[in-house]
Amino acid sequence: MTPFDELMAYQRETQALGQVMGRLGWDQETVMPRGAAPQRGEEMAALESVLHARRVDTRVSDWLDAIDHAALDDVGRAQIRHIRRSHDRARKVPASLATRIARVTSQAQGIWAEARANEDVAGFLPTLEEVIALKREEGQALAAGGDVYDAMLADYEPGTTGDEIAAMFGALRPELTALREAVRAANTPPQLSGTFDEAAQMRLTRKLAKAYGYDMAHGRVDKAVHPFSSGSGLDVRITTRTNPADPFNCFYSTIHEVGHGAYEQNIDRDYLLTPLGQGVSMGVHESQSRIYENQLGRSRAFTGWLFGEMRETFGDIGIADEDAFYACVNRVSDGHIRTEADELQYNLHVLLRFDLERALMAGDLDVGDLEAAWNDRFEADFGYGVDKPSNGLLQDVHWSVGLFGYFPTYTLGNVYAGCLFEAMRGALPNLDAQLAKGDLTAATRWLRETVQTHGGLYEPRDVIARARGAEPSEAPLLAYLKEKFTTIYGL
Repeated sequence: MTPFDELMAYQRETQALGQVMGRLGWDQETVMPRGAAPQRGEEMAALESVLHARRVDTRVSDWLDAIDHAALDDVGRAQIRHIRRSHDRARKVPASLATRIARVTSQAQGIWAEARANEDVAGFLPTLEEVIALKREEGQALAAGGDVYDAMLADYEPGTTGDEIAAMFGALRPELTALREAVRAANTPPQLSGTFDEAAQMRLTRKLAKAYGYDMAHGRVDKAVHPFSSGSGLDVRITTRTNPADPFNCFYSTIHEVGHGAYEQNIDRDYLLTPLGQGVSMGVHESQSRIYENQLGRSRAFTGWLFGEMRETFGDIGIADEDAFYACVNRVSDGHIRTEADELQYNLHVLLRFDLERALMAGDLDVGDLEAAWNDRFEADFGYGVDKPSNGLLQDVHWSVGLFGYFPTYTLGNVYAGCLFEAMRGALPNLDAQLAKGDLTAATRWLRETVQTHGGLYEPRDVIARARGAEPSEAPLLAYLKEKFTTIYGL
């Protein structure tokens, strides 16, 4: 075997162990007994210790040095790029720190869930403070004297800095705020009425998943408190949640997670259990979930089809016709929860979190002041206060599990989705006619061929630029939102 062959065989074992660790995380969120949390923390810590040892193994450096890079093709060079990046990163983080982070964040997840259920911020803050201290220590090790937040962001969106994201978000915020204020002054669309059987919601949500091309032979749909996707390659699982008063929560959470899941399922199988065999970044990942959910799933054409499915499943839903249903699906309304926010206001929730977590990592905001800072910023951005912690600081799981640098990728994904939809429209002139029949074949095939199949072959921004034919920009997203909500609200 050549050094490259030996390195890739070693890497496949490392990737396989990472998948096992991911499956433990899925189990923890779905079916694990509540009392198993302390033991699961030890299990996760043990696996992380093994994975960290493999990532820093000196043989990786030896193989990298021995490889004849000139003899590699584009795929081989991309594999090496990812392996070297991961190896260099892992070597900067002490094994003891990586293990402590895995143990603490695994346990913190259960502590957060209990605190959220009990509206108990004080009971959660000591754990959050420990998580932040550990992640800041990790960030300092990774940054090696540079910006700590940029070092964390690189885990989720390589090649992008906090300053670049802040500039993009700075361009989005006034435009989104102005459009929201215009919408608030207009007439409000109707709402659904009635109670929607949760078992029936799950039947229809599985139909939606299949319509979007989610392969049930290599995946499954379960319920969780916080919807998520897990895995890659031949085992990609998603979760959703149900609410008898709000079936949209179930349907659009499912469609969103199917976007993530389909990305992982559609990556070239030749990349299975290699660094290229997973989504290239969380921003690109989020572009898939958001374009599935919003530009396709909340379009006038597709909601016309979904209206018929809703009537067939639930009978009278209190909405007169397809146009009213389209407005109902895209209704802009006050609310505290990011995952339930309408398409227009969603990014304002993300901008809030981005600014707060950046301040936390810089040491400009103390954990003890975080709830007050959150509440003040929310009221300033949305015009009303936070009524309870589960609608404020405790609503998201991300910080409890140490995902600092993750939140901005949600809005970055929306920006990328805007770019991709602009290109898709040009490539598929009959798109609306197909969506009106519930046929997403052409749309999902276009995304599979232009984005998903490549996995980690290209850098994140290059993926979007290749699909769009131009560098990513927030302009297509803003144009799309203005056209959509101006039409719905008659502005």
